[in-house]
Amino acid sequence: MASGLVLYGYWRSSAAYRVRIALNLKGLDYETRPVHLVRDGGEQHAADYRVLNPQEMVPCLLDGDRAITQSLAIMEYLDEMHPELETALLPVDARGRARVRALAQVVACDIHPLGNLRVLQQLEAEFGASEEQRAAWSRHWIGAGFQAIETMLGDSVATGRYCHGEAPSMADVCLVPQVYNALRWKLPLEDYPTIMRIYQSCNELEAFRRAAPEAQPDAPQS
Repeated sequence: MASGLVLYGYWRSSAAYRVRIALNLKGLDYETRPVHLVRDGGEQHAADYRVLNPQEMVPCLLDGDRAITQSLAIMEYLDEMHPELETALLPVDARGRARVRALAQVVACDIHPLGNLRVLQQLEAEFGASEEQRAAWSRHWIGAGFQAIETMLGDSVATGRYCHGEAPSMADVCLVPQVYNALRWKLPLEDYPTIMRIYQSCNELEAFRRAAPEAQPDAPQS
């Protein structure tokens, strides 16, 4: 489907990864414009990008002349702008929407901010944290969040093949990139069988595989 959407992101940004999955699930075509978060001190700090996103972060979705920031806001925007498309990122019922939002926000509001690139850079700059100390920090906070998510999923009859029922939702869209980060930081995942089952189910879908970091045009070539 032609859409005229432009996504500013970075191949390894988990927030941009979420939006790529969402766009793919909705069947929306989009142009990718990479923003390198490290090169030359970080292209997200450039003046022309700051006009689009004053937070100097990715992702940013351009829809015509309108810039939308924050991955969860972007996903809800896509759902509301394209309700006719087959895949809905939020359930139709209020309780279902609340549950999916809660699962998504454990990742987006509680886990991810503590392992964000700028936080890890500040740990190094301010406190001299080594690479292994930064990795241990990341493992700690991902593990704490995953313990909660595993319980939330395991204690609910609403959990199905995916986080909520038999179709992927915004909760899965947030969970998969966070598992990717957990694998990157070498967090042992044996204690999270439900999370890992859902992760495997999601990655059987083309929408998730096409959104994977290594599949992006700005990913380093091996």
